[in-house]
Amino acid sequence: MPTRDETPLGAPAWIDLASSDLEKSKAFYSALFGWTLQDAGPEYGGYINAHKDGKAVAGMITNNPEWNAPDAWTTYFATDDIDATLQKAVAHGGTNCLPPMEVPQLGYMALFADPAGAMVGLWQPLAHKGFQLVGEGGAPVWHELNTREYDRAVDFYTTVLGWNTKIEGDSADFRYACAQHDGAPIAGVNDASVGQWALPEGVPAHWAVYFGTDDTDAGAAKATELGGVVLAPAQDTPYGRMALIRDTTGAAFWLCSVDS
Repeated sequence: MPTRDETPLGAPAWIDLASSDLEKSKAFYSALFGWTLQDAGPEYGGYINAHKDGKAVAGMITNNPEWNAPDAWTTYFATDDIDATLQKAVAHGGTNCLPPMEVPQLGYMALFADPAGAMVGLWQPLAHKGFQLVGEGGAPVWHELNTREYDRAVDFYTTVLGWNTKIEGDSADFRYACAQHDGAPIAGVNDASVGQWALPEGVPAHWAVYFGTDDTDAGAAKATELGGVVLAPAQDTPYGRMALIRDTTGAAFWLCSVDS
């Protein structure tokens, strides 16, 4: 079981869902993934921590209407100097959306938009080291930026997050780069302006979250039963069988098959 105690610098460390109906989201994801949910309490703004088999995998928070943002999953990347990383992001074309703030005893968080507008989180850990379980059913398995500004994005994240970046595809209809740590991929950047994986018109650049499942078709069917919508039906890929789901309040995520 891929458990971990800390997150490599520049790698996805955490995800959370901003939901306009937290009770509805809690019911959906706990039923779909078998998560147990814990309210962190009023001192943490009613933040909900999700666990799979006792391991931390995600968070949820109420989407404040003042944020003027749709319900969505946000990916946070690990840093050991959140101020410097945010400054570097802004210096290279990003926009500071939330200056660094302390989450008491747990760590420091910040938010910025990359040059194409995709929302990005930063996390500098104290007690909360990030994911405790990855690569399993009901846990995050992949994080992918879909952007129409591919070349700029690869340069931006390589510079800002210190990625060791490997180009995985560079054809007319498939351009893809992976960030690596110790030779293993940790996140991807997809050229969403071309080919099969191009973003539909009107869909902005964004970081997509993939959750593991031992049966993508069954998972998609269950998501539908729970009130979600299948946006892209299950299909086989070199990386597993995948389906795109919209949850009960409008946030999108992928299901991806993993070996049981």
